[in-house]
Amino acid sequence: MHTESHTHKDRNTVPIVRTGIFGGSFNPIHNGHITLARQLAAASALDEVWFMVSPQNPLKEAGSLMPDDVRLGLVRRALAEEPVLRASDYEFHLPRPSYTWNTLQSLTADFPYRRFALLIGGDNWLLFPRWYHSADIVSKYPVIVYPRRNEDTGNIASDVTNEEAEACPTGEDMLSPGVHFVRATLLDISSTMIRSLVRQGRSVHGLVPPQIENEVVRIYASEEENGLGTHVEQ
Repeated sequence: MHTESHTHKDRNTVPIVRTGIFGGSFNPIHNGHITLARQLAAASALDEVWFMVSPQNPLKEAGSLMPDDVRLGLVRRALAEEPVLRASDYEFHLPRPSYTWNTLQSLTADFPYRRFALLIGGDNWLLFPRWYHSADIVSKYPVIVYPRRNEDTGNIASDVTNEEAEACPTGEDMLSPGVHFVRATLLDISSTMIRSLVRQGRSVHGLVPPQIENEVVRIYASEEENGLGTHVEQ
């Protein structure tokens, strides 16, 4: 299935396809992203995980954020041989800035035979009550929370209390509305690290998929030459 076309509909697909939405700038995609997504798919019984590449907000400075098509191309090539993981440009075709609630609503309308779940890190979970329509998201979609580096899902769960817990009730089944904490083994890799290593002329071998390694080096070595500044990832 070609997930990158925003006009594609699943009209002829009868079985429900459980699909995780894994959003990010992927600037660039790396082995940590891929390893984590595989684990989340297995732990949450997801049929597919869509790497939802976030578009650049035209109202904000790009910093070192590479153009949308460049980041999407790297994700597409990195996932080409992955049986469950897919690249998606869906948000490129939505009004900007893109809000997760709007994206999920639009996806549900366009793909009625898919059941979407939101995959987010523990840091975002702690800020989740501030998200646009956060209560609506958890009432209609499963939210699967994974730890970020130096976090543990148990600690994340214990940190979510009172109003945050009340705003995000937990369901028993993955496909029912609710929040589910998943333990995952994280690789100590970040996109910021990759960009820094490339700028220093150091190897990123083993940190990014081999099929995009040379391309990552070529693209991100040009950051300073192109006058791109430092971009701090959220």
